[in-house]
Amino acid sequence: MPEGPSILLMKENLLPFVGNTVTEASSNAKFDKEPLIGQALHEVRTFGKQTYLVFDNMAVRIHLLMFGSYSIDEQTKPDKSLRLSLHFETRSMYFYTCSVKSVDLEFLSSIDWEADIMSDDWNTEKAKKKLKSKPEMMVCDALMDQDIFSGVGNIIKNEVLFRIGVQPESLIGKLPAKKLKELIAEARNYSFDFLEWKREFVLKKHWQVHTRKICPKCGGKLVKKQTGLGKRRSFYCEKDQKLY
Repeated sequence: MPEGPSILLMKENLLPFVGNTVTEASSNAKFDKEPLIGQALHEVRTFGKQTYLVFDNMAVRIHLLMFGSYSIDEQTKPDKSLRLSLHFETRSMYFYTCSVKSVDLEFLSSIDWEADIMSDDWNTEKAKKKLKSKPEMMVCDALMDQDIFSGVGNIIKNEVLFRIGVQPESLIGKLPAKKLKELIAEARNYSFDFLEWKREFVLKKHWQVHTRKICPKCGGKLVKKQTGLGKRRSFYCEKDQKLY
């Protein structure tokens, strides 16, 4: 599943469409695409793993899910995985194997933009308050909770926990205050590192534990285990990461 940094890169690629008007729209997603014809794209907004294309009087939410993708200005052939194509005066955008929904503009005001880990509106204190309200939650679940850390995915989760030396099945309520602070800070720090490495096409070279077998610190064997309520893959070192 594309994580927040990858969605920001998609936003950057879509920004040149802002100010242009839709001339044609096709979709096998279940929403009425006809109202989009003749509307101008005013803004591209991201919230974690979601992208909002904001038009004159509606918005389209794109969620790439596990295997979604997009392309720009390609010459396409009919494809069952094509969920939405939008054609503007001179350019086109295409979205595949994803969730596409139309939302009212009012809906955008209901989103807690301060929960987006990569947003300028990110609110550290609000994240801390949400975490403290869930002392029995495992840290692996907390990092993947999109209401707390919108945009964090499994790669970021594993790498952040290795950075701060915490095992994924540790409980939020058991973390020392210093570790809780590190958890919040590194979730944001690593997300921006991820973004820069992704730009340079070197992301995987910087993975310390995600999909790895040997700990880069002690040389011991890493644990690979499905953890938390979501049963997502965790990679961690029992020696260099403490269970709280």
